[in-house]
Amino acid sequence: METKWLEDFVSLAETRSFSRSAQLRHVTQPAFSRRIQALEAWAGTDLVDRSSYPTRLTLAGETLYAQSLDMLQGLQSTRAMLRGHTAAGQDVVEFAVPHTLAFTFFPAWVSSLSDKFGPLKSRLIALNVHDAVMRLVEGSCDLLIAYHHDSQPFQLDPGRYEMLTLGQELLAPYVKPAADGKPLYSLPGQAAQPLPYLGYAPGAYLGRVVDMLLKQSSTAIHLDRVYETDMAEGLKAMALEGHGIAFLPLSAVKKEVRAKKLVSAGAGLDMLMEVRIYRERPGGKAAPKSLAQALWNYLQAQPVPKAAQPARVPARPGPR
Repeated sequence: METKWLEDFVSLAETRSFSRSAQLRHVTQPAFSRRIQALEAWAGTDLVDRSSYPTRLTLAGETLYAQSLDMLQGLQSTRAMLRGHTAAGQDVVEFAVPHTLAFTFFPAWVSSLSDKFGPLKSRLIALNVHDAVMRLVEGSCDLLIAYHHDSQPFQLDPGRYEMLTLGQELLAPYVKPAADGKPLYSLPGQAAQPLPYLGYAPGAYLGRVVDMLLKQSSTAIHLDRVYETDMAEGLKAMALEGHGIAFLPLSAVKKEVRAKKLVSAGAGLDMLMEVRIYRERPGGKAAPKSLAQALWNYLQAQPVPKAAQPARVPARPGPR
């Protein structure tokens, strides 16, 4: 039995809705239902009365709900005690950061803090977006840094969590240049000869943003998915080898664009996102670390930097 199953069950007991609890727990509804079923299999009895709407708990479910609250509170208290024994950890800020930002944004951002904020002891926990968000929800990090676009918001309760904008990021299509410096492949492509496309794996945050961008295009885009991964660095490596077009954050390709190892695959298909930092509001289960609080105060006073804009390359009608 996993602790997250109990947390899922408590959420379901309080919302009385599978779909709402799935949103709050940052999983798909089918995945959430499977976890509740796994808990029922562990318990050896039905915990939810599925014949009624809104969802109701069975008598066994009501009993487990009360016990779950006590168990989870006990685990939180134990963790707080253990952390209290580690005095050295109080001057280390723990960041949960999705892989792409961990490779691109985070190192330069920490360097930029040294001059004005001062030295920062940090621990980086690089994860996929879902697990990074869950680190914050479960209290396993001090701060979460993630991309944000209005079309793909996180379902974080603003009464419990607060956020600041650290900057902006441009997501755009890039490709290896040919010998003459022009794009090896140029959007939008042709129906009879779609362009090789290097895409994000299903469920990846940037993949959902790219899918929306392509669907909203006023011009039909013809792509043939030849490779996928959930990491932008993996897509960049494939694009540098000339395997196809990849939609990449500008911060991930700045050096390659300057060196003309990558060029724009076409204009008009970019998306501006925000880079945001989140934390649990003070006054919760535990006070924030003094260094984390000082960093938050500093960031609150800073203006939001704008995104750098790449050089525009006119779109060509089809592949070379």
